[in-house]
Amino acid sequence: MISYLAVLLGVSAQDPSFWMPLVLIGLLFGIIVAGAVLGGFDIGVGCLLPFAPAELRARMLSLLGPWRDANEFWLFLGMGLFATAFPNAWGAVMGRLYLPLCLLALGVLLRSVSFELRLRSPLPMQALWIRGFALGSLMVAFAHGLLLGELVVNYQTRSGYAWFSIFIGACALAAYSLLGACWLIMRESGELRVRAVIWGRRAVRWTAAGTVGISVVLVFANAGVFLKWTAPGMWRVMASLWGGMFLIFVALEMRLQRMVNRSYRTTALPFVLVLLIFLIVLGGLAYSFFPFLVLDDMTIWDAAAPVSTLRLILSAAVVALPVAIIFNGWVYWRMFGLSRPPAPPPFKP
Repeated sequence: MISYLAVLLGVSAQDPSFWMPLVLIGLLFGIIVAGAVLGGFDIGVGCLLPFAPAELRARMLSLLGPWRDANEFWLFLGMGLFATAFPNAWGAVMGRLYLPLCLLALGVLLRSVSFELRLRSPLPMQALWIRGFALGSLMVAFAHGLLLGELVVNYQTRSGYAWFSIFIGACALAAYSLLGACWLIMRESGELRVRAVIWGRRAVRWTAAGTVGISVVLVFANAGVFLKWTAPGMWRVMASLWGGMFLIFVALEMRLQRMVNRSYRTTALPFVLVLLIFLIVLGGLAYSFFPFLVLDDMTIWDAAAPVSTLRLILSAAVVALPVAIIFNGWVYWRMFGLSRPPAPPPFKP
């Protein structure tokens, strides 16, 4: 496929103007996946705060403490890479997504401010900042759904498409809540785990509905995507993806139902299953859009910066990427497994 694209563009596959945008779009996709997966449980726990008793909310936020700064890293890194590596698409994409982007920016700001001020405010004010963090999380999750809905319908603004984007926004809330609930199941014990199982059971079917809605509308609202997925030989891939997705949702539903009825043992299986769902959806979207940034209008090569700029960005990535991988591996490796609150030191009179 890569060689075919190079022929269509009239360049060699070894030409820097061809392979550099490919490398950077792959890096951008990796950042998007990392932000959705690694930052997703953070957003999901925030979305669940309004449904938790007041006495459990502080514990939920304390569980997020070690990863808060790292989770903010992915959004800004992705936006910076997109703006510098693909500047010609900035106006075309961002100009059509100003409403969900403004909502996303306000939500991120509210989350960051509320989390920091809660740690520094007197006890009577902490409940206010917890509510601010929850509101910011709901705004961020809904904004992600609106962005995804707008991309799927290719920025069409008729009323039916607008309602579809709102529906996907609601399903994104459910998906992030499901990810946060499954992370809490893995990390916490006692009452909080019991409540997380119930929250996950309520969110899983809305997540499935959103996944089906995105897939169906993406294929039937865009002729190019429809032809790509119905090309000879692709029906096996489609059947495998849909069959795998169905089995994952069934296994997740059954596991959560079993935990409601019989077992509350520590398990990472629900969290891993939700991660698989996120990866399949994001991978399907990437395949559907490639090689376009604006579907059927602007390819990644049309949007890319000059080769000199791309060379500078890649040089910086070669230096910074190993550092980022080591740092984030060191930060995130403790996100799995049961969390045990630190024991207070012995009192010596």
